[in-house]
Amino acid sequence: MSEIATNFDLSEEQEMMREMVERFAQEVVAPGAAAADENCQLNEEAWEGMKEMGLTGIPFDEKWGGAGMDTLSYILAVEEVSRVCGSTGLTLAAHTSLGTYPIYAWGSDALKEKYMAGLCAGEYMGAYGLTEPNAGSDSAGTQTMGVRDGTDWILSGSKCFITNGSYAKPFIVTVQTNKELGAKGIIAMVVDRETPGFSIEKGETKLGMRGSDWTNLVFQDCRVPADNVLGPEDKGFSTFMKTLEGGRISIGALSLGIAQGALDQAKRYASEREQFGKPLIRHQAVAFKLAQMENEIQAARHLVYHSARLKDAGRAYGVAAAHGKLYASEVSVRATYEAIQIFGGNGYSREYPVERMYRDSKLNTIGE
Repeated sequence: MSEIATNFDLSEEQEMMREMVERFAQEVVAPGAAAADENCQLNEEAWEGMKEMGLTGIPFDEKWGGAGMDTLSYILAVEEVSRVCGSTGLTLAAHTSLGTYPIYAWGSDALKEKYMAGLCAGEYMGAYGLTEPNAGSDSAGTQTMGVRDGTDWILSGSKCFITNGSYAKPFIVTVQTNKELGAKGIIAMVVDRETPGFSIEKGETKLGMRGSDWTNLVFQDCRVPADNVLGPEDKGFSTFMKTLEGGRISIGALSLGIAQGALDQAKRYASEREQFGKPLIRHQAVAFKLAQMENEIQAARHLVYHSARLKDAGRAYGVAAAHGKLYASEVSVRATYEAIQIFGGNGYSREYPVERMYRDSKLNTIGE
């Protein structure tokens, strides 16, 4: 078994998943990672491969088209994909934890029958619309408005920074229905891509995760059936906050993958590159950096895996997910920074992947 499996006592099924995705990531995802970043385009071959392997529906019940596996198996997949391409890891993470999970957890049977099979099969992606020009971290500050009209809600407003927006069919969006109620007036609902009055605009160019699609959403008198609301209308805010709790496990895994990928690259380079008559890895200053990176990544992995196991056990996991996401995202930034230092001038060039990993890592300290 691998070192990771030994350290974290993965089940045989989980270890098989990890090894399968590791091979796929190295053989299919990695070759297209630099081009996806350079061209700011989705790695289409990687997405098609994830669909074929069933990675787009890992933690969902087979009844709805999923693989029927657990949260830990899912984050192992995100981690291994992100180890070679943060953008592709983010695409999978946002699709699963933000774009699909809310329908699975709180959607009516009719909504599940309409969307879950296609989402799990990767026929289309899922996306999550929370962030607005004036509301992101302040989730209760949502300004997109919904007005009830018979059996429908009419939406007006906009969203920004929406991952997978160009490829999604269902969008989970947050809507304010009564400003006087503040957070208690917010509902979460599913808006179909083809809904009249709903349009999608190209997003801005990003620092990192450039191979992960993002867009802006615009609602102009967009009429959505009230049946598309997720969960009780008076619990909308808590519904999407619970979605973010699961999303933090995903971002933790994404961070782990990028950090581990940077360490992999740094170890390889330090073993091959000679300076002052010996390989870099035999210089104590470099060895200390690698040891510190390894130590922090292992600690972060314990936190993130623990939160996934809590969720799988049906126990409260929100605080643990926050701990894991916070620490892992910061470790990711530090690990990629140190990788560049070990590469020296080569690390600053695009000839090597560590500069891309450094740019990608920053998003993880902001999102979720």
